[in-house]
Amino acid sequence: MALHQSLQQKLLQKLSPQQIQLMKLLQVPTAILDERIKEEMEENPALEQGEEGHEDEFENDEFAESGEDDFEKDGSAEEYDNIDISEYVHEGDDDIGDYRLRDDNYPEQDDNKTIPHKVEVSFIELMLQQVGMLPLTDHQKKIAEQIVGSLDDDGYLRREISSIIDDLAFRQNINTDEEEISDLILQIQQFDPAGVCARNLQECLLLQLERKSGDEKSVELAIKVLEKYFDEFTKKHYEKIQRALNLTDEDLRAIIAQIVKLNPKPGGIVTESGKGGNYIIPDFFIVNNNGKLELTLNSKNAPDLRISEGYRDMLKDYDKGTKKDKQQKEAVLFIKQKIDSAKWFIDAIKQRQNTLLNTMEAIMDYQHDFFLTGDETDLRPMILKDIAERTNLDISTVSRVANSKFVQTEFGTYRLKFFFSESLQTDSGEEVSTREVKKILTDLIEEESKKHPYSDEKLTEMLQEKGYNIARRTVAKYREQLNIPVARLRKIL
Repeated sequence: MALHQSLQQKLLQKLSPQQIQLMKLLQVPTAILDERIKEEMEENPALEQGEEGHEDEFENDEFAESGEDDFEKDGSAEEYDNIDISEYVHEGDDDIGDYRLRDDNYPEQDDNKTIPHKVEVSFIELMLQQVGMLPLTDHQKKIAEQIVGSLDDDGYLRREISSIIDDLAFRQNINTDEEEISDLILQIQQFDPAGVCARNLQECLLLQLERKSGDEKSVELAIKVLEKYFDEFTKKHYEKIQRALNLTDEDLRAIIAQIVKLNPKPGGIVTESGKGGNYIIPDFFIVNNNGKLELTLNSKNAPDLRISEGYRDMLKDYDKGTKKDKQQKEAVLFIKQKIDSAKWFIDAIKQRQNTLLNTMEAIMDYQHDFFLTGDETDLRPMILKDIAERTNLDISTVSRVANSKFVQTEFGTYRLKFFFSESLQTDSGEEVSTREVKKILTDLIEEESKKHPYSDEKLTEMLQEKGYNIARRTVAKYREQLNIPVARLRKIL
């Protein structure tokens, strides 16, 4: 066997640990920012919470430039916004969904305090809590946490195992192999909600059915259908399945009933449950002051952090000494590293505040009419790129803010993701938000006679009569996204 050597040139952009930490900070919800800060303070005694304005003293201190500043070495905070982090975000413009969480009993805002809300537990938090219950070594726990961190919003693991291995090796200096990761994936797949950590829809549904295995004959048959005839089932080729498995009509109906009860997006369960009674802590407040919109950031996003005076004093004392032995030099280096790390964290928190405000302000300006009226038909078509261009931020940075942050208005509390939608053209050539079309579609279905519900064809005709150029398959897609069943299932005799 001949061996060949070749020289290849690749352009790779590696992110520093500080840059990765800044991106993670941007995703942290207001509800758990306090916890994140406490963790940092526990790891770094040079960081502490202080009185207003105290943290600025360090910037003018004669020792402020002592040692190497990790934050400045890796680039200014502003530069981080232009880093392409699409590798870390599994979502593009087309994936923006219709999620909304309302608080219809909207309370009046007191400028001096945060309105109390029940805290929403995020999907990732729930997964990490369950990782903590597994009997794992520290090595295994870090790998499991990396796997959980790779799950998308729907609860799927869409990253290749080889990519997870590379992430662990390059970013955490952890060596592992495919067998170890596969074993941990199997353990995580036993977490709640059922179906999490699946690689595809078929595996997701099977994981849910396997937990019911043994309960009913229809469950075992449903597993067999999804294992052997998944494509046929998704295409509704029921007769072919019935012939192949020699099923009665009753068997087939029972199988379909079992499968349609399953959740294709298990990661959404935690968030969706919030629609019933849970409340969240909003990141922003928008108030209509006599026609002028006023935006404020939740004060919890602006913690008062400073450099520990004890560490500052220790550094001064060590620097006063003329002769330093090896032990003293190591102590000085340790103190400087901790101070530099604390200073960077304070700067990163400030950068987080600026990024949040800039993004929300751009969204508020873009959707100005909606924030005045609360009418969904006033929402303009808006994609991530629109806000990225207005803020000079990377699209994936905007995506991170939109996916994890909430704004409270006089009409309810909304996830920022709610304000993004594609456009559709009317007969007059005007571009309207697809959300506007969905709102009209919902209204038409709500007003229909349940004895004679509208078919998708009829709904298409009605929308076209209103001037919306829309195809029947698009109406069917929107109806499914709104979780509205087909006409025959909406019929009430």
